[in-house]
Amino acid sequence: MTRTITQAELRNGSAGVMDALESGDDFIITRNGRPVGELRPVHQPRDVVTLNLKARLARFVGAGTAAEERAEIDDAFGVERLGD
Repeated sequence: MTRTITQAELRNGSAGVMDALESGDDFIITRNGRPVGELRPVHQPRDVVTLNLKARLARFVGAGTAAEERAEIDDAFGVERLGD
């Protein structure tokens, strides 16, 4: 959930903002009523065992077009895009 907060709210309520970030919330920070920045939780890379990853990827060998291959991979692993 994206919340908009002021610079003062960030300064005075930083502990609450940090708790919300850990819960997955993100923020737009404003100064004098104008958006000046974003705060988002850091997405930690998942630990993947190489052998398991190779087995999961093996089924994609020989897929049709690049778009079909991407769709299959997105279905299997989920879609994560930066900047969304």
